[in-house]
Amino acid sequence: MTDVAYIALGSNLGNRELALARARAAIAAIRDTRLIAASEVEETDAIGPVPQGKFLNQMVAVSTTLPPRTLLAALHRIERAAGRVRAVKWGPRTLDLDIVMLEGKEYSDEALVIPHPELPNRDFWQRELVELRGVAND
Repeated sequence: MTDVAYIALGSNLGNRELALARARAAIAAIRDTRLIAASEVEETDAIGPVPQGKFLNQMVAVSTTLPPRTLLAALHRIERAAGRVRAVKWGPRTLDLDIVMLEGKEYSDEALVIPHPELPNRDFWQRELVELRGVAND
């Protein structure tokens, strides 16, 4: 079965534009996954208690036959390849990749909840989803 997944990309360390570009290419190369569309890139303030620089954010829509946990594992490999270190919760990061939503589905286990629990708190994710859902569902 093929699903449409919406993945948020964010970066606030190093060359943020390059980090997002490389992430898009790496996501497009995940097995059994095809990049359908990408939202505009926007700059936002960091969220959370840790003082840090602004983020560049973007969302992509992908068509995938991978189960959610397998897709998440692939995204974590991409983050690590980009130098992501999970040292401080909500801290600065070279690359952050989150599965925000699966079209028409919910998923929950000990490591992953879809839709992402922070979706209602991130207006930029909501804008990006509106932008992408028009394209991905055509």
